Amino acid sequence: MSTAKALNKKKRAVRQNSNVFAIFDQKQISEFKEAFGIFDNNSDSIIDRDDLREMLGSLGQNVTDSYIDAMVNEAPGPINFTMFLTLMGEHLSGTDPESEILAAFQAFDIDGNGLISADELKDALMEMGDRFSQKEVDLLFKHAPITPDGFLKYREFVQMLKHGE
Repeated sequence: MSTAKALNKKKRAVRQNSNVFAIFDQKQISEFKEAFGIFDNNSDSIIDRDDLREMLGSLGQNVTDSYIDAMVNEAPGPINFTMFLTLMGEHLSGTDPESEILAAFQAFDIDGNGLISADELKDALMEMGDRFSQKEVDLLFKHAPITPDGFLKYREFVQMLKHGE
């Protein structure tokens, strides 16, 4: 394998199974594709630090390395078009990044085994913070991965919430 191919292969993002294309209609996807092309200054199908710096610089922004790093680190891997759409979907829909949702569930995972009591979580959702109704909780848990002994497999649950799998 040539060096150029090896480098190109290294930069490519791993495809993730996602329903991110179902979030947006075809017109929105076309607009995001155009925006992605503007950000992807070197046309390598990946938005990297240099692309962001050039794009923001062209808008008159003088940004620090830490600012650029924070933007790039929002993604769990290279920012290809699918990842770009995922990030846009998270920002536009107001959902938290997957790591933050996992951290919230981990607060209930006393044993650190990836399981939390489904009943206790349901109670917490209806009694704390922005309270859910019984109907909302039932809908949320309709397809939740719950063990026969009543524990929610929250990592799988977060995967379902974020990626529709």
